[in-house]
Amino acid sequence: MIPGLRQIRDFVQHELAYETTGHDYTHIERVVRLAQLILKTEPADEQLVLTAAYLHDVADDKVTTNPAAKRKAITAKLKEVGHDDAFIKQVFEIIDNMSYSANLKRHHQLSIEGQIVQDADRLDAIGAIGIARTFYFGGHFGEIMYNPRMMPRKNMDKSEYRKRGTVINHFYEKLLKLKDQLNTETAKEIAAHRQQVMLDFLSEFVDEWNGLK
Repeated sequence: MIPGLRQIRDFVQHELAYETTGHDYTHIERVVRLAQLILKTEPADEQLVLTAAYLHDVADDKVTTNPAAKRKAITAKLKEVGHDDAFIKQVFEIIDNMSYSANLKRHHQLSIEGQIVQDADRLDAIGAIGIARTFYFGGHFGEIMYNPRMMPRKNMDKSEYRKRGTVINHFYEKLLKLKDQLNTETAKEIAAHRQQVMLDFLSEFVDEWNGLK
């Protein structure tokens, strides 16, 4: 394993041990594996990619009420394992600018390392796992599953995006858009199948909701 990465992994596992929105440590593990897969075809700084992949949700306001304190903890851990200020700055440039909500009104041009982490994270938001995580997240925040009279929202900023809607609308507001926003060819190939899984699910869901099957 890359020097220092085991300590980063253990730190993240501890930080997300009680996370219940679908951004838990198992999500992190999947993102890391997907990043490793993409790295096979995309030349990039592996240490930076995997470090950012492990840390990308620790200070996110979806999973903590004190992002500033978590950022300090991340910085302290990165320094503890020997990373300098330049590397730490690169990590935060990725995790601060990779999310869907951060790019709603302004597209952030990420480094290739950031693009790989972003793609890996977005792949875990779609497909069968994406469906499961979406309902898990919605249930955590008390969202209703579906209301055919509530239309998906458009042209949202971050504050609007953070407001609760319906679980099914989240597919149309975000998840089905991700395939066309991926950066790397490997991610795009994986996404094609996962996209179809979601489309098939949504078709089946609406038919069952309306008693057609």
